[in-house]
Amino acid sequence: MRYGFTTGSCAAAAAKAAAYMLLTGREKTEITIETPKGITYTAKLLDMERKEEMISCAVQKDGGDDPDVTTGTLVYAKVCYAEHTAQRIEIEGGIGVGRVTKPGLDQPVGSAAINHVPREMIAKEVLQVCQIMDYKGSLNVEIFVPEGEKLAERTFNPRLGIVGGISILGTSGIVEPMSSQAILDTIRVELRQRRAQGFDYVAVSPGNYGLDFMKREYGYDLDQSVKCSNFIGETIDMAVELGFQSMLLTGHIGKLIKVAGGIMNTHSREADCRMELLAAFAVKEGILMEKVCRILDCVTTGEAVRILKEEGKLQPVMERVMERICYYLNKRSAGKMRIDCILYANEFGELARSKEAGAWFTLLAQEPAQQI
Repeated sequence: MRYGFTTGSCAAAAAKAAAYMLLTGREKTEITIETPKGITYTAKLLDMERKEEMISCAVQKDGGDDPDVTTGTLVYAKVCYAEHTAQRIEIEGGIGVGRVTKPGLDQPVGSAAINHVPREMIAKEVLQVCQIMDYKGSLNVEIFVPEGEKLAERTFNPRLGIVGGISILGTSGIVEPMSSQAILDTIRVELRQRRAQGFDYVAVSPGNYGLDFMKREYGYDLDQSVKCSNFIGETIDMAVELGFQSMLLTGHIGKLIKVAGGIMNTHSREADCRMELLAAFAVKEGILMEKVCRILDCVTTGEAVRILKEEGKLQPVMERVMERICYYLNKRSAGKMRIDCILYANEFGELARSKEAGAWFTLLAQEPAQQI
């Protein structure tokens, strides 16, 4: 699979090229930088604007084989002279680059959402040009993304309190052709941000269905919750590492039934024993083998839940399921964090909750903008 280059690499390449053209007066059609990964990146330069005191140009983001909403986007850098006695490279975000409004992120509140590694890359590449040209003055670098504000609506930025555009990201300068690490990085950022806000408890859900369920059934808007996707175990690990004392996990039976079997990555390619687990719990409750076989033949957990309800065994089976879910969740946290759980199905609503889950509604209701 083909790797790509981050928005940070694009910004650094555009900034280097703009600085070169400003200081030399010569036009460039491509530029090469070295990424923190040690891989060189040769970028074509687009949409150049040249004035006596300012140069801007763009590099088109190439995400490789990794699905990325920013692939194909033009990342611009505008470089102009700055008035400082000592040499300095000032880096700022312009239109389409988000602005940080909440604590706990890579950059402080009020700063442009250009993370520290891209900032270091930009400064390094621009200073290299200054050294080659024996220029000892200062330069202003403005990174801007004309499509950034629209693109940001399809990212996690609004949830993170980054407004007005996308983030300029990347730790290696390279986009690996897999999205799992990006998701894990986002989970960590959301957890760290909530911890920085002073909370030692956190509500977690695999995705939007869980958030919608909480809002519909209990009136709680999980705007400050964390989406853990399939990475339940690793989310617990990160929460423990960051010092959280308690967690509420709300999830659909189709995801969380796997946790009842000790499976902490619920993606179907990792494991899919939903019907086997439900059938095993049904056997424990004395359901006839004919019905157990029907459960094993089900395609969705919704069908299996319906059979359990028809047999009058839904509640006791779900109680057993919840007992095992809580066992494995708290086993993963190794006693360092208490974890409660709410289990639901779209058609049947709440199926089970852990003993202490009800107390969360009082706790969560105390947060701003909640109406339980």
